[in-house]
Amino acid sequence: MPIKIPDQLPATDILRSENIFVMSAKRAASQEIRPLKVLLLNLMPKKIETETQFLRLLSNSPLQVDVELLRIDNRPTKNTPTEHLDTFYRQFETVKDRNFDGMIVTGAPLGLVQFEDVLYWEEIQIILNWAKDHVTSTMFVCWAAQAALNLHYSLPKRTRKDKLSGVYTHRIHDHHHPLLRGFDDTFVAPHSRYADFAPDFLKKHTDLDILATSDTAGVYLATTKDKRNVFVTGHPEYDVNTLANEYHRDLSQGMEPAIPVNYFPKDDPNSQPIASWRSHGHLLFSNWLNYCVYQQTPYDLDKFSEENFTRD
Repeated sequence: MPIKIPDQLPATDILRSENIFVMSAKRAASQEIRPLKVLLLNLMPKKIETETQFLRLLSNSPLQVDVELLRIDNRPTKNTPTEHLDTFYRQFETVKDRNFDGMIVTGAPLGLVQFEDVLYWEEIQIILNWAKDHVTSTMFVCWAAQAALNLHYSLPKRTRKDKLSGVYTHRIHDHHHPLLRGFDDTFVAPHSRYADFAPDFLKKHTDLDILATSDTAGVYLATTKDKRNVFVTGHPEYDVNTLANEYHRDLSQGMEPAIPVNYFPKDDPNSQPIASWRSHGHLLFSNWLNYCVYQQTPYDLDKFSEENFTRD
């Protein structure tokens, strides 16, 4: 949350130069507060597990967040009861005429599928283009980040030879960026993907601010300069056992997956892993809600326009 101090206080200019959010007394006096409207587009097969993971992170904020769940289409899924989908999930047609403060697009198990072969690729394009005019800030996670880079920057699908799986160390590149507020110089986060997000490639072909990278995993966190599109290539939402479940699932299907890096104690797949990324995940989502959504969104969502993103 912002701090409110007199405009003439010497600390004001110093803090603002560090991108610390300082609110003027005039703006504070006129500020109106309401619940944030956030849309969660859940592309994962196990929707109950995934929605719980993201809702856990969204709940760790003093802001009141009104979350609506969105499904990509009405196809049945063997991993989620139809009754659950019909009861709690909305179809895009029912929300397309509304505006939202934020939207999260989850990952999807489509790492080896070409974009044009994705069954709902047309729907993804429609929703992501719709978000430009109806959502203040959108967070794209893992596969969704790759899809958004293709749609917004015409970047081709880039696939690694081997799956990246494990918990990797990242370093931050802008200590004063709002999304990194409170971050240590290095932090860890899980990855589980075939997509390749090489820093040099993104620097050359986009105008994104690259905020955090790993020597092994590449770009982890990047954002447009107006913070309306946030790209997270890993899985800060993962539970402690998610990578383990994926590893043992692949084993049971006759595959030969590599043991997730820096995850199992002593690299023993039969041991209980320890979560080392929870604090990072909560802080990232708290910063996104505050600095990318709450501080930029209009009070009246019916007045959504580009003018909202140029105010002081």
